[in-house]
Amino acid sequence: MNLSLQFTGGRPAGGVAAALAHFEQWMAAPESPVRAIRHQEAREGEYEAIPEGVDAGLRRALAARGIERLYTHQAEAFRLLEEVRDVVVVTPTASGKTLCYNLPVLNRIIADPEARALYLFPTKALAEDQLHEFQAAVEASGHKVKAFTYDGDTPQDARKAIRERANVVFTNPDMLHAGVLPHHTKWAKCFENLRYVVIDELHSYRGVYGSHAANLLRRLKRVCEFYGSRPQFICSSATIANPRELAEALTERPFELVERNGAPSGEKYIVFYNPPVVNRELGIRRSYLHEARRLATEFIERDQQTLVFANSRLATEILLTYLRDACERGPLPGSAVRGYRGGYLPKERREIERKLRDGEIRAVVSTNALELGVDIGSLDAVVMAGYPGSIASTWQRAGRAGRRQGASLAVLVASSNPLDQYIIEHPEYFFGQSPERAHVNPDNVEILLNHLKCAAFELPLRDGENFGRHDIGDMCRFLSEEARLLHHSGGSWHWTSDTYPADAVSLRSVSSDNFVVVDITGDHKVIAETSFTSALTTLHEKAIYLHEARQYQVEKFDYEGRKAYVRAVDSDYFTDAIDYTQVKELVEFASMEVNGAKAAHGEVRVNTQVVGFKKVKFYTLENVGAGNLSMPEQEMHTTAYWLHFPAAFLERLEGLTAAARQSGIVGLGNLLQVVGALLLMSDPRDLGVAITEAIPGQGGASVFEPDLFLYDNYPGGIGQSGPLFDLTPRLIAGALEMLRVCGCESGCPSCTGPEGETGSGGKEAARRILEALSGAQEAAGLRPM
Repeated sequence: MNLSLQFTGGRPAGGVAAALAHFEQWMAAPESPVRAIRHQEAREGEYEAIPEGVDAGLRRALAARGIERLYTHQAEAFRLLEEVRDVVVVTPTASGKTLCYNLPVLNRIIADPEARALYLFPTKALAEDQLHEFQAAVEASGHKVKAFTYDGDTPQDARKAIRERANVVFTNPDMLHAGVLPHHTKWAKCFENLRYVVIDELHSYRGVYGSHAANLLRRLKRVCEFYGSRPQFICSSATIANPRELAEALTERPFELVERNGAPSGEKYIVFYNPPVVNRELGIRRSYLHEARRLATEFIERDQQTLVFANSRLATEILLTYLRDACERGPLPGSAVRGYRGGYLPKERREIERKLRDGEIRAVVSTNALELGVDIGSLDAVVMAGYPGSIASTWQRAGRAGRRQGASLAVLVASSNPLDQYIIEHPEYFFGQSPERAHVNPDNVEILLNHLKCAAFELPLRDGENFGRHDIGDMCRFLSEEARLLHHSGGSWHWTSDTYPADAVSLRSVSSDNFVVVDITGDHKVIAETSFTSALTTLHEKAIYLHEARQYQVEKFDYEGRKAYVRAVDSDYFTDAIDYTQVKELVEFASMEVNGAKAAHGEVRVNTQVVGFKKVKFYTLENVGAGNLSMPEQEMHTTAYWLHFPAAFLERLEGLTAAARQSGIVGLGNLLQVVGALLLMSDPRDLGVAITEAIPGQGGASVFEPDLFLYDNYPGGIGQSGPLFDLTPRLIAGALEMLRVCGCESGCPSCTGPEGETGSGGKEAARRILEALSGAQEAAGLRPM
């Protein structure tokens, strides 16, 4: 057993102490589900005097909030910004990062009322929350600084006044992309006087979203240059390995890093919990959702205000259903527990945030929507149902407990997913590893070209002008000659199409179209919206759509109109979509021989279609029915790493039937996805897995020479295939080691997958394939990742 218990200092008091004692008792028992308990000591704050240049009214406002001195990182950020540097601040959750940008921005605007600032937050909820804090500071200072949110929820009749009068505009990248930059002439006064651009939650701008954001900032700087301004950038981030590198990649400017945290913090206990094994032969553990529900219920009954994180919309709604049922059987009403995710309407989300702050709600079950810094008050406990996919996200979620000092508790409940099992059984890997590096690829051709169209719509592209690091001549000629979107005249490329390019570019997903969910039980009313990609799996006809633990059956799915019509029902099951994926190799960038097989990486086309659904009973998770579907097929060009297995290689696996070989390759795909994510320190959901079918042989016979693809799950790719190709030996060794340490007999969710899903003999076949790939019966073990 790899148990870990670390305590220093005294014991916590109150409800946290009772919960902790419970975990300690568990840990002492044989076969304990508690795999680690780590204690983070409380720390004293480090302070500096408020700088002399701070306005007297702002000093009064700070004093009214009990702030007589600044934390050292706040004072350092103020100093650097006064020296006209671009600054990135990286300190833990609840360390006062907001004041690092609010104080210098307010100080500048008070001195120069014509000055303007643009605040960018990744979500509308966070922008709304930060606006309230900013306005409270302004009111306490006695000055008149006008600040407003400007997003999709802003009434049309208020938008003109905001554009003309606001000193500070709180918005999000999506609105800047589609609602501000394309209409920059209406924002002329703002852009002429723009002094600061604040980018909060910098760590969230990674992968495809970050690559879009980098191009968006290229467009923003281009418009600012047109109006004669050069704003300073102020970024704030949770802890990641490369914050300065990320800020510089996004803005293409040099940055000063502020990372020494001066804020005090309360003590925190972090528990790793692995649900008990209920069937050792099959390697089946107790449901992680049931265990998360049980732990959260205990916290709620001890009067601990609790936040439960789940990793998907479906898991969030299932957990919410279970927790409400548990509360209704006890002393609390079901309304004491609420759900929170992106599909809820804005008014609903604001109400939940307020009630959580005010203590009217005892628990919230959320997707990663509450991982960011929305002010939700002082929470006692966090339960994470499943590993979030990265070390940085885990710390961010754990940080939501105890934000206002005092002892707090965070519990990670592992699912049977192999990555969860690796993390939970190797706590030293998690606690000893630095958080992940955040990568962006703004020069991804598909993303770059889309933003170049938007830039041309906003302002003509001049001959010789660079867009980021690129001379845009060839791309402009392509958009002119092939796409018929640009025309060259007077030394510039001009937009000539009637289309509005920003509408066709979504910063966060494959398609910019959301689906609206309409409840037709009584009067027709919109109850939610959902993204294009999730709509295909959650809003198909006959689906059970879950919203705030209420069940609705989808009566009609209007693909063209982007609407789903639902009716309230009382169902004891939920639905889970089944999709089918095909991958076709387009261009091979590089390849190498691997003991008779071939490893390669290159460009591929991925076709995905939802072909059916399962009906799954609540609590027991029995499959109680199924249905066929034929949803529109989705196509994506991306990059992939793959292994090709020639017939001669497979014939060396003596004693394995054709079916067992196929099962082994399916199981191998599950293993490689997890080990690849560990090696890259990325989220496994960023890597898709697919296996080609048999290919025709001579005389029409089928020859089984499969390709096993690990593909980037985003259009254009996000740069994972090349590193995976370079890491092929470690990928194979890591998969073999993960297989060997798993105690199941024939495959389970923690290694190759359950035998019922991968096929008979899958685990043994995967082992034989990996040993053949490694070239020895005793391959090297899993090296540090």
